Amino acid sequence: MRPDILPDAVFPDYELPDHSNTRRRLSELQGEDPMILTLARGHYCPKEHQQHRELAALYPKIAVAYTQIVTIATDDHHTLQEFRASVGAQWTFLSDPERKVQKDLDIQEYTDPEHNPMIPHTLVLRPGLVIHSIYNGYWFWGRPSTADLWNDLRSVSRKARPDWDLSAPGLRARWDAGDYAPFHGWNKRTGQKPGS
Repeated sequence: MRPDILPDAVFPDYELPDHSNTRRRLSELQGEDPMILTLARGHYCPKEHQQHRELAALYPKIAVAYTQIVTIATDDHHTLQEFRASVGAQWTFLSDPERKVQKDLDIQEYTDPEHNPMIPHTLVLRPGLVIHSIYNGYWFWGRPSTADLWNDLRSVSRKARPDWDLSAPGLRARWDAGDYAPFHGWNKRTGQKPGS
């Protein structure tokens, strides 16, 4: 991995085609939410299937926690769709058969010249594509468990959500005054008061 890709650095805002062949930027997919980003070997790898099935099982919790998830793989468009469907994923998969990400991040898995994949990594990103944690998944036990992700996302959300603790000083006064800026969801509703 490139030496500048480390916690508290900003991850590159790659733009790649998704599983529906629409070009997407990571920042657009993340929005203002925390994000899990997997850099995957691809459909051929059973370790990827195992990790992505576990993420698919966790996905209902990820979705209700206002958290995004994206997978980037070196698969072509058709194979990427097969990969996504075979693991039951409901999130965005991005296709990088030209290995732009692999080359830019210097993560070629040179021990597999047949497939020429990326060394698999999982990153947890704070809003703004800021890196919170990086897991090297070359060996399966290097990949984060759902407990690891839960702990990372708790820490990221605590920092990213001003309304994490509703008993924090001043929050109630701001709510009562109609200042909803610190309140997730309410900060995007213009002119609408709670209960109306």
